[in-house]
Amino acid sequence: MDFTIRAATLEDCKDISRMILELAEYEKASDQVKITQRDLEQDGFSKNPFFHGIIAEVPEHHKSREGHAKVGYSLYFYTYSSWKGRAVYMEDLYVMPEFRGKGIGKALMSKVSQLGLAAGCTQLNFTVLDWNKSSLDFYLKQGCWDVTSDLGYHCMRCEGDALEHLAQGDL
Repeated sequence: MDFTIRAATLEDCKDISRMILELAEYEKASDQVKITQRDLEQDGFSKNPFFHGIIAEVPEHHKSREGHAKVGYSLYFYTYSSWKGRAVYMEDLYVMPEFRGKGIGKALMSKVSQLGLAAGCTQLNFTVLDWNKSSLDFYLKQGCWDVTSDLGYHCMRCEGDALEHLAQGDL
């Protein structure tokens, strides 16, 4: 199947927002999505973007059943490891179900890796749900490894009231 991988533009935010909701539904977490198309536009396409994105797009004659030509995306940002230096974090990797198994996910992940290497990064980091066996298998096939099982690290989060209290020194 023909497809192209390209840098996301401001005009892609509507489709990125749609696919974020699709991904959240797949991950059984639609109620967790709080960002809007406007947030994506501001946060990804301002003078100092918080993230970068790439889009997988198919030609008109391969559009989805719903008429979408933009069928996959990845959001990523740069971070830093105090042990290894520059790193790239892949926040999302998503391909619409009817386009899976055609090399699009691998091409998106490969592009994020290329961009990371070009920026001097020594590692690609991301998370995957423990029940998502097909994704786990896919990532392992790409040469990735499970940091949680191998090193015992856990991904932690502080948000909402806890984040406010922490910032105020209340905890």
